[in-house]
Amino acid sequence: MKALILSGGKGTRLRPLTYTGAKQLVPVANKPILWYGIEAIVRAGITDIGIIISPETGEEIQKKTGDGSRFGAKITYIHQDSPDGLAHAVKIAQPFLTDSPFVMYLGDNLIAEDLDLYLQDFKEKQLDALILLRKVSNPTAFGVAKINEKGEVLELIEKPKNPPSNLALVGIYFFSSAIHEVINHLKPSARGELEITDAIQSLIENKKPVSAQELKNWWLDTGKKDDLLEANRIILDTNLTADYKYEITDNSQIIGRVKIGKNTTIINSTIRGPVIIGDNCHLENCFIGPYSSIADNVHLSEIDLEHSVILKSAEVKGIEQRIVDSVIGQRAKIHFVPKRPKALSFMIGDDSQIELT
Repeated sequence: MKALILSGGKGTRLRPLTYTGAKQLVPVANKPILWYGIEAIVRAGITDIGIIISPETGEEIQKKTGDGSRFGAKITYIHQDSPDGLAHAVKIAQPFLTDSPFVMYLGDNLIAEDLDLYLQDFKEKQLDALILLRKVSNPTAFGVAKINEKGEVLELIEKPKNPPSNLALVGIYFFSSAIHEVINHLKPSARGELEITDAIQSLIENKKPVSAQELKNWWLDTGKKDDLLEANRIILDTNLTADYKYEITDNSQIIGRVKIGKNTTIINSTIRGPVIIGDNCHLENCFIGPYSSIADNVHLSEIDLEHSVILKSAEVKGIEQRIVDSVIGQRAKIHFVPKRPKALSFMIGDDSQIELT
């Protein structure tokens, strides 16, 4: 059994963060999103992993993630020159996958459950495809499955105007080698891509064994800011254990589950967990509220923060209003100017949003 993780794409929904980095490396609870998928695959006993990368971000992903040894795995990087669809990614990965069954995992997805039970079901039933589904409130935004009472998949429809169910396809699939023959005969969709939904539909129409299982717990596609913050909240809520390696002054307070890295200084501040703070940070005269993740080398002073993600080497000082529901990029600087200027001057990335109240 092998694994194929898709880690290409341009991450347009997370801009401006993804103008300068891969969306799969944006951290959730101070760990790249991509790594959660790798760890889930290794826990299921699969250690031969291929990762699809793009020309824009592939080098960064390789440098950060390495050869897989830190995860107990072997990673092979596979270049996809243009984002021509999920089925196209499988097609170019065939020399790596050979005739092995495999799990395909979209690198910006997170699920609560382990893969073991689904992998066992896939093997025991000798399926050609097993898809994972989750009930959603807005099925028109997803690929949607129509299934019968036996869990057999009858039809897949991509972003239907009139959805036959509210069961959306989760970005995790199990395939036998039969998928390769189907993809070899697949034609591009109206948007010019080889669609994995079309490939699975072809398996269904050819009476191949295709089944589905519904997730009972949470699933998040972290491609948007709000989903990223929700993933951060859930991971901190469920996975965080308290750990202290910091220097703290007598007039500071640590409350609840808080993990703080080495060489971090806390001065005259209150931190109320769940919160994770990285190495070499300096916090002074701050309140850090629940569900906040602060990466390495961050400098914060005179701020009130909660339910936010602050990336590496950012600096935030002297902000009078509470900062909530925010994602602040690497090396970003936010400073309060005491004297209100007569005019405002900005340099901001595309797709940014600023609210002045």
